[in-house]
Amino acid sequence: MGGMTPAVKWLLMVNTAIFVLCMLSQTLDVTLVTFFGLTPASVVHLAIWQLFTYLFLHSTAGFTHILFNMLTLWMFGVPLESVWGSRRFLRFYFFCGIGAGVTVVVLNYILPGGRPDIPTIGASGALYGLLLAFGLVFPDARILFFFLFPIQARVYVWIMAGILLLTTWGGIGGPVSNIAHLGGMACGWIFLKMGLDRMRGPEFHPFESLDEWHKDWKLKRAKRKFQVYLKKHGQGPRDDRSVN
Repeated sequence: MGGMTPAVKWLLMVNTAIFVLCMLSQTLDVTLVTFFGLTPASVVHLAIWQLFTYLFLHSTAGFTHILFNMLTLWMFGVPLESVWGSRRFLRFYFFCGIGAGVTVVVLNYILPGGRPDIPTIGASGALYGLLLAFGLVFPDARILFFFLFPIQARVYVWIMAGILLLTTWGGIGGPVSNIAHLGGMACGWIFLKMGLDRMRGPEFHPFESLDEWHKDWKLKRAKRKFQVYLKKHGQGPRDDRSVN
């Protein structure tokens, strides 16, 4: 898999930092889950931001939830980002995550056992999208099924998809949001079929990008000041122009 890639590193850092903060403050934990967890009833009342923010919350599900989620992000995210580039990888990740959120909202109002008032948290929807992509991009890679049996990645993907279909078909009650997992995989399939992963994007370096933006802003401001200075001293550009 190689070393850590930029986008995966930042996702790991942000998710872990929010988890630690929530563990240190129960009040903050309740507040974040209430306002930023994915509650279908809130989304239909225009709390649209929850389709994005729920991906970064893991606190109420416990330490094992974030541990396995971040391990999955590292295992499958690093090779995919290495092939696609960071921008393409992030587009895919959030496309799957937000799509999984939309699936949760819609199916909670359609399938039996739906609970539109219960919040969903965690990045599992996006991660199941990564799992699908890994199986399609690296079909012959070996994955340890149940940490014991080596099988091809493409076979593993089909097994997981079948399990999700069976569990979702029986209703959507329970503590694990299988419909989010299934929605993430479905959105990953749509994304790949659209061919949005074929073009390698530039690398993702947040601080370098911010620094470049600041330098560009300073240069434009200096140009404006210089133009004002020339106009004040009667040295601005003349307005007599010829047209061919």
